[in-house]
Amino acid sequence: QLQLVESGGGLVQPGDSLKLSCTVSGRTLSSYYMAWFRQAPGKAREFVSAFPWTGITSTSYADSVKGRFVMTRDYVKSEVYLPLSSLQVENAAVYSCAADLKFSNGSSAWRIWGQGTQVTVSS
Repeated sequence: QLQLVESGGGLVQPGDSLKLSCTVSGRTLSSYYMAWFRQAPGKAREFVSAFPWTGITSTSYADSVKGRFVMTRDYVKSEVYLPLSSLQVENAAVYSCAADLKFSNGSSAWRIWGQGTQVTVSS
């Protein structure tokens, strides 16, 4: 069974940066897509980015983060990263990584989730 554990969240000030990590264990990832979602208080879970663990398919990004957040991976460590830069109050949310055998920008389609990591942006 695939297991996902996020880390790297925290309390930062506007303009600061964080690097979120998602450590994967339990199975080989070669057939999986990996994604980041976020959920702000009182709002629905929102797609952030996704890519296939292997292959040449480009990363998909939500329009709200395109050009600001860049999703990356470390094949040796089996980790997925989401560096967050120039954070603003509206970026505060619980960020979660997800895995599944197909891509969707709808959260309900993803079957494997981590517990999430809280990002708080406050001056």
